[in-house]
Amino acid sequence: MDGLLLDIHHWAEANFGTAALGDQRRTERLVAVAAQIAADPAASLPDQAETWADLKATYRLFDRPEVTFAAVADPHWQRTRACDPGRYLLLDDTTELDFGRYRQVTGLGPTGNGGGRGFLLHSGLLVAAATEAVHGLAGQVLHYRRPVPKGETRTQRLKRKRESAVWGELIDQVGPPPAGVEWVHVMDRGADDFEVLCHCQQQRAGWVLRAKSLHRKALAPDGQDTTVQAYLDTLPVAGTYQLRLRARPGQPARTATVAVRYGPLTLRPPKLQSPYLKGLPARPIGQWVVWVREVGAPKGAAPIAWVLYTSLPVTSLAEALEVVGYYERRWLIEEWHKALKSGCQATRRQLKTHQRLEALVGVLGVEAVRLLQLKALARTEPQRPAAGVVPGRLLVLLQRLRGGPAAGAWTVGQFFRELAMLGGFLGRKGDGEPGWITIWRGWEKLHLMLRGAELATNSGA
Repeated sequence: MDGLLLDIHHWAEANFGTAALGDQRRTERLVAVAAQIAADPAASLPDQAETWADLKATYRLFDRPEVTFAAVADPHWQRTRACDPGRYLLLDDTTELDFGRYRQVTGLGPTGNGGGRGFLLHSGLLVAAATEAVHGLAGQVLHYRRPVPKGETRTQRLKRKRESAVWGELIDQVGPPPAGVEWVHVMDRGADDFEVLCHCQQQRAGWVLRAKSLHRKALAPDGQDTTVQAYLDTLPVAGTYQLRLRARPGQPARTATVAVRYGPLTLRPPKLQSPYLKGLPARPIGQWVVWVREVGAPKGAAPIAWVLYTSLPVTSLAEALEVVGYYERRWLIEEWHKALKSGCQATRRQLKTHQRLEALVGVLGVEAVRLLQLKALARTEPQRPAAGVVPGRLLVLLQRLRGGPAAGAWTVGQFFRELAMLGGFLGRKGDGEPGWITIWRGWEKLHLMLRGAELATNSGA
């Protein structure tokens, strides 16, 4: 997988070595801090720092006004967007970072139902459309919730900055694709807004977006006024396919039979428009719609039903299934959220201001990409020789701890399975693939043992 650097020092230099922090010494310190975090992602800053002097230098770094979230993460964003020709999916989504209601942290906003304190992080994860290879974060937007003014009208709401604006902000931040590259933003129902589609058009990007408002006014292919739902009801079933559903709360895993419909559809501009829309030509947006709906769902199970808007042409069942497949890739950014929160323990960090937490989250977000790449590699290329991916000293150490064939004969899949077993994964026939927690524990133990071995060697023991 291009861009995956398991050596933590090379990885830190590649992703943070060009950060513009006003002083080269700060950039060098950022690289050192990133490498320490990568060695033990779930640990606290005091545990990650090797000495008290290191820890003080880390605190001084995050205290500097030049060390912002954007300044820290921008080198990684730029590196991610400089991709080879081809089609890429930008999986856009928002997650809440809740640092707890009782923490004494200045500048945080409300989260959840208002009881928590933190901020929202809206991110675009870039993956290859053909292979699902995770390339990195192409951009991110922070947002702090503010109380909605009492008695606010819809017109007044459109004039202020809204939480839904983060979708368009991210699309503009990422910008147009390089020559020879096609970007397709893949978004959930929170992005069902005419304005979001305009941002994609302005940036020469495509989209696959799950619709939320099916009563929206639209134009049928014959030019007649309709609603989205009324038009969907006229579409014939083009075919069916089998969808494997993972277990969810209250619902076991199952294989669903899903019917597929598709057709062209044009959306009208809304009558009430934000300042952004008023600055654009008031033109309808032509696109395609794909409707997938589960047939014969088990009693008590919520049937799968997705209505997807897309800029990609859909003139056959194969093209419709390709669009559905792109939407199904959204689970990868959910995995990145887990890596950020569980693998990197982002919301348990004990810094005292929102600016310091933002900058640290900028580092942790890139580390979470690295963790996601590690897990994805074991899934997509399990037979790849581990010697070409894993640093030799880690591979040899794990082989000596776990036994088995010589380290040079190990595959990537075997390395990560043995790594997870070092972290407590049992590896029984019915256990499936290892999860995040056991992989984290395995990395933590392996790096701790390697550090101990290096210290013993350097001391002459």
